[in-house]
Amino acid sequence: MRGKFITLEGIDGAGKSTHLAALADLLREHGHVARTTREPGGTELGERLRALLLDSAQVMHLETEAMLMFAARREHLDKVIEPALSKGEWVICDRFTDATFAYQGSGRGVDWARLQLLEEWVQRGRQPDLTLLFDLAPAVGRARAGRIKPPDRFEQERDDFFERVRAGYLRRAAEARSRIRVIDAGASIADVRAQLVEIVNAICL
Repeated sequence: MRGKFITLEGIDGAGKSTHLAALADLLREHGHVARTTREPGGTELGERLRALLLDSAQVMHLETEAMLMFAARREHLDKVIEPALSKGEWVICDRFTDATFAYQGSGRGVDWARLQLLEEWVQRGRQPDLTLLFDLAPAVGRARAGRIKPPDRFEQERDDFFERVRAGYLRRAAEARSRIRVIDAGASIADVRAQLVEIVNAICL
């Protein structure tokens, strides 16, 4: 039996990383083998591309940025995601293609249709079985993220950039209602965890 592919999405500071490990533990309690990974990254090449993409001193064309995201994703799918799913493992990924539409599409202004072509070419129909979108006001996310680590190349963007990113995420959620579950990331950790428990119980029964 193939495993399931779950992705976590949201702006920086929305709590994805906080809840990713807890989600993996919940799945293991249900008897599943759960593998966690991230984008960009997940493979040796992907992590090298991640370092380049997040380097605050790096300047690149917005379309170059988008294509590097998909290049890392192609490797990730080939080396990690598809092999794990074929073995029956459940893969939990911190960001996937919805992030590219939100950040490079809505945030940077890359044409949505061009991203859709790259999505079709690179993913060959592969979509997450479930996406959890941790929705949060950008000002709150910025305050949270700023307390954790110095800002990377994306985190240094202005507030209006993150407003566009959030709008892009919500647009994707509206277009894929059966796949994307929107979670109020402004709620307490306990409340968010309770929502995760409910969702996991539903998909595991």
